[in-house]
Amino acid sequence: MTQTENRSTASIPLNMRIKPQTRNLIDRAAELLGKTRTDFMLEASERRAEEVLLDRTVFRVSPEVYAEYLARLDEPVRPNEKLRHTMAAKASWDAE
Repeated sequence: MTQTENRSTASIPLNMRIKPQTRNLIDRAAELLGKTRTDFMLEASERRAEEVLLDRTVFRVSPEVYAEYLARLDEPVRPNEKLRHTMAAKASWDAE
């Protein structure tokens, strides 16, 4: 492994200040999942970072493709068996 590769894969410290009640909350959740505080925080942070970046993703398409996309959105729904089943199902939050 080269020195450059080693630097890009090596762990680096990240320090932060945190309120005790927040740390306790994180510790309780991490313990329930059998994770360390660090692993729990890294996983949660990575997931949120990915969500933020994906929410900002821009798709560039030609005007023709975009017009086709809008036309399909404007089309009425074609009934099918799955749609009929879904529409006939009682919502779980509806009381009987």
